[in-house]
Amino acid sequence: MAATVGKVWLVGAGPSDPGLITVKGLNILKNANVVVYDKLVGTQILNLIPKSAHKIDVGKSPNNHPVPQSEINKILLEQALLGNKVVRLKGGDSFLFGRGGEELELLAAHNIPFEVIPGVTSAISVPAYAGIPVTHRDFVSSLHIITGHAKAGKEPNIDFTALVNTGGTLVFLMGVAALQNICNGLIQAGMPKNMPAAIIERGTTARQRKVVSTVSSLYEAAIEEHIQNPSIIVVGKVCTFSEQFEWVSGRPLHGKRVVVTRPEHLCSVLSEKIRSLGGEAIEFPCIKTQALADQKPFEKAMQEIRSYNWLVFTSAAGVEMLFEKLAETGRDIRELWGIKIAVIGSGTAKAFQKRGIRVDYMPTTYNITHLAQGLAERVKTEEKVLILRALIGSKELNRILLQASVNYNDVPVYETVYNTEHCEFSQEVIQNGDFEYAAFTSASTVRGFVNALPDLVYSKIKAVCIGEETAAEAKKYGMQIIVAKKATLDDLVEAMLAQ
Repeated sequence: MAATVGKVWLVGAGPSDPGLITVKGLNILKNANVVVYDKLVGTQILNLIPKSAHKIDVGKSPNNHPVPQSEINKILLEQALLGNKVVRLKGGDSFLFGRGGEELELLAAHNIPFEVIPGVTSAISVPAYAGIPVTHRDFVSSLHIITGHAKAGKEPNIDFTALVNTGGTLVFLMGVAALQNICNGLIQAGMPKNMPAAIIERGTTARQRKVVSTVSSLYEAAIEEHIQNPSIIVVGKVCTFSEQFEWVSGRPLHGKRVVVTRPEHLCSVLSEKIRSLGGEAIEFPCIKTQALADQKPFEKAMQEIRSYNWLVFTSAAGVEMLFEKLAETGRDIRELWGIKIAVIGSGTAKAFQKRGIRVDYMPTTYNITHLAQGLAERVKTEEKVLILRALIGSKELNRILLQASVNYNDVPVYETVYNTEHCEFSQEVIQNGDFEYAAFTSASTVRGFVNALPDLVYSKIKAVCIGEETAAEAKKYGMQIIVAKKATLDDLVEAMLAQ
């Protein structure tokens, strides 16, 4: 029986902002088992590649093609012939100077099924992020997109006279190396020397920079500002709107890259808060929680749960373990009727609130000491307390409860383990020091970060910590400490904004 032939999808990833990959492109990517990608695809989008997928780096970036195009074409064919669902992930749009057509030729010749998922092109999106509308009826009614890149050793073959005669906006992609020739060519073809022009570097990312000038002085201005690839060049009267329509730099976290170290299933909440304020979230989950191999103490506690008057939780993970265990044993929320619930903070409280359960006690200051002190004041002499938490927990809770003669049972239900699998894209960013802050939501995330990156110079890291216990752990490694006013994600973000 013949082997099943796979399929190839050309997916345009957009210009780097993870919000600009299309819904269809993202859905296709999530179901791929092989992903062939370029360096121009943003780190945040590369982090969306499924962990189970085989990743093939073909390394293409401006003026650096370690894997020849012909070899990339063969890779796509070979992987499809093995029966794989192959995504060719490319920056921008695959059919706009992305050589997507070349990649399809070999597939079509071998009857390999394929689809093309268009991407948001940098030719329009990057100017938009720089406050430049590429068309405006009061100034221009046409847009012309030109590649500024040519084969090695050759000048770009551009008909400058024809371009100038259009009177339209000109967008040059991959043109940094040819910037001087482009500007000179336009002037020699009759373009006014004072025609507005701009160059935008790393558009749509936290590292976006722009230089707005005129066609006669843009090259010198770009040299002065050390503009590098990837950048696009815009020439036309619409560039005059750049200052008036500037919106990117007004966002409070513009230009900031933040390493998010929370467990993977919790990363997205903090990451979205950072992105909504104009920052770039580099997700690097350092820990994960998992059920203990020895479940007997937990199971025994669950059998006796009706004998307890209080349930105490120091994390949302403990709450999730509780409900998973109830489901496993054929029981449900009714087992908790009449039992009071105490939690360390709002995040843990939300794990109950989403199930329609109101907590009975939460300290105003979210930490172990205040949780323990509050319990000591509230638990009656005849009442029993069940604590469900991590295998390694703060001894401060035990100390205060013992001192207050509280009758409690401290049962470990999960353990926290260091885990940075499939984080290679974020790890490269961190090792290069290309970020402003590292956000830590627990002492264990600090330890996981250090465990994963033992060679970093920690004294250079600005550690934004959710509480004093977390800050104390970061301080052990000489990090620069910033502590949130309260132990919430909103306050963690506010601490970054206050810098």
